[in-house]
Amino acid sequence: MTAEKRRRWAVLAALVLGALTVFVGPASPASAHAVLQRTTPATQSVVQAAPADVKLTFSEGVNPVAGKIQVIAPNGDRVGGDPRAEGSTLIIPVRADQRGTYLVSYRVISADSHPVSGAFTFSVGATSAVPALTEDGDETDPVVAGVIPVAKFLGYAGLVLVVGPVLVLLFLWPSRLSRRGPARLVRTGLGLVAASTLAALYLQAPYTSGGTILDAGGLGDVVASAFGTALLVRLGLLVAIAIMLRPILAVRGDGGRTGEGPIDLIVLAALGAAAIFTWPLTGHPSASPVAAVSVVADAVHLVSMAVWLGGLVMLIGFLLRQASERELGAILPIWSRWAALAVGALLLAGVVNALIEIGTLDALTGTTYGRFILVKTALFAAVVGIAAYSRSLVRKRVTAERPGRIRTAVRAELAITVVVLGVTSVLVQQTPARTEAENAVLADQGYFSVLVDSPLYTLQVELDPAKVGGNSLHLYAYEPGTTNLLTTEEWTTTAALPAAGIEPIDVPMLRVADNHAISEFQLPAAGTWEFKFTLRTTEIDQATVTVTVDVAS
Repeated sequence: MTAEKRRRWAVLAALVLGALTVFVGPASPASAHAVLQRTTPATQSVVQAAPADVKLTFSEGVNPVAGKIQVIAPNGDRVGGDPRAEGSTLIIPVRADQRGTYLVSYRVISADSHPVSGAFTFSVGATSAVPALTEDGDETDPVVAGVIPVAKFLGYAGLVLVVGPVLVLLFLWPSRLSRRGPARLVRTGLGLVAASTLAALYLQAPYTSGGTILDAGGLGDVVASAFGTALLVRLGLLVAIAIMLRPILAVRGDGGRTGEGPIDLIVLAALGAAAIFTWPLTGHPSASPVAAVSVVADAVHLVSMAVWLGGLVMLIGFLLRQASERELGAILPIWSRWAALAVGALLLAGVVNALIEIGTLDALTGTTYGRFILVKTALFAAVVGIAAYSRSLVRKRVTAERPGRIRTAVRAELAITVVVLGVTSVLVQQTPARTEAENAVLADQGYFSVLVDSPLYTLQVELDPAKVGGNSLHLYAYEPGTTNLLTTEEWTTTAALPAAGIEPIDVPMLRVADNHAISEFQLPAAGTWEFKFTLRTTEIDQATVTVTVDVAS
């Protein structure tokens, strides 16, 4: 191997290693991409009548993970039935025939194929010690979480090595030059995409179940899912594309290729477009608020990236070394226009997706997803600057006089875009900023609301801001299990903090309507407060319900 070849391979290895460090570094499990909005019974509520089922409502559609959804009774028995999903609501039949606290543990798959796990409690009649889980596995294995971005990076790299080189071979490649090198490049790209797809299909099983990398027990469920279907379709399309590419990659004795007709190119383009759409259909765009727009924008983003970066690979790997001055004089202006169009489409699609997935300036700077977007934008700005410099060299036609300058510029452009690929591989595993911001709002909104049941009434409790200091309490009474207003004769409320030794404090209530009472009062300390509400609905009928509220400092 010559010194020049060794130097080129060393540069390529350094670029790949640099990109790997970008996405292997943050190998923590990806966060949930759907938000648990409410539960019935409500979290930490005390209900008098045992529920027939438990309902969890999320911000997007979910599917249950087999064996990972449990309802544990106060005595430790599993009392949950087979869960079912109805859109964004997960319904778990329960046999809640014991008095005390129940623990609900769940793991579901969100619409964008990412797992969502968590747990909460509710009590029947009165609170008791929280039962222990009978199984673990609610967290994503860190090895699985680390390998998934690597597999995604290989898929993106393979896409680059197919799309850009094929376009160059079709429209810019000098007929006198051998196609052996580019053909090997394209075949390598096809192999990388296939390997990445198979890896993604396999890894989705332990990723969704919370198992180790060797745990493929749920592979059948993955294959049967929409995610698995999209990946299988991609594999089938890859086979068809490989067959259609044979005449383009075939080499004649003079270094040229066998011919292909316009119908073949149309079919190849259609197959390629269909394959591209399998990427957004298995990621964030499929669960976006405007899924059709997000899917199209993401597909345009991928194609533009593959054309631009794949063309740079062909320039630096072959054309700048093998093409003559006259050939470069014809090729580079055309490539420069292609690159400008690809960059423009890349920028437009990226802005559209960022507006959808981020939404607000606070989410851009205050979320992990947003910060990755900022890093990617900075890198993109740098590479656009270098590309503009390359275009200026082409316009000035200095490539023949000083070819080293454009080679250096293209290498720098290629280096940064490889790192951008690495950042993208991590980005697609992160919780979208809109979802992360919604999670933060739910966690810090300083507002508590719950519905609790008794044989005489259903009570809606609202406490604002549920923090130390002044609070507003609103109580609304309804007929049991309905939304019909219930006239209430008397309201009595007490609040206690047993963990801090604070005995029940009377909370004065002001009746403002037949079914509505309010109070303004002070909470002196943070912790889990226990509220007891006694409502008298007639001269002799009354019932008491208990609600626990986590009060922040």
